[in-house]
Amino acid sequence: MYLFISNHTMTQHNFELTESEWKILNVVWTKQPCAAPDVQEALEPETHWSYSTVRTFMDRMVQKGLLRSEKLRNLTLFKPALTREQAQASELRYSLKNAFNGAPAPLVQCLLDASSVSLSELDEIEALLKSKRKALKTNHPTSPGSHDSRRHP
Repeated sequence: MYLFISNHTMTQHNFELTESEWKILNVVWTKQPCAAPDVQEALEPETHWSYSTVRTFMDRMVQKGLLRSEKLRNLTLFKPALTREQAQASELRYSLKNAFNGAPAPLVQCLLDASSVSLSELDEIEALLKSKRKALKTNHPTSPGSHDSRRHP
């Protein structure tokens, strides 16, 4: 049984991860709980980072509240303090706010223009949009006489 301790908890979900933090978190999400040598071994072919470099990054990530740690004798085990989905959502909110002035349509257009999207992925995106539209209509139905400016300018 592991007890992960940290003075930092992920109550605020708006943060920007560095490329190095993403690399480390991707390993920790896969191997959790894990020690710094496990992370260093997984990343070494790609990054050529030494153990001390990885350990320094991970200790700083604990201080930032991105990882939790537990000391067992002479071994420190690490576990993510946030889910992959939380990290992705935060990055998306940051990009939406800063690169697209809060407007989702240009963000989606940029995504579609900048990457090769398959027909099956487009079908999946359309299904997500349909589901979201249905949920919005269910939660905020428009009355027969009301005017929805989003559909009729």
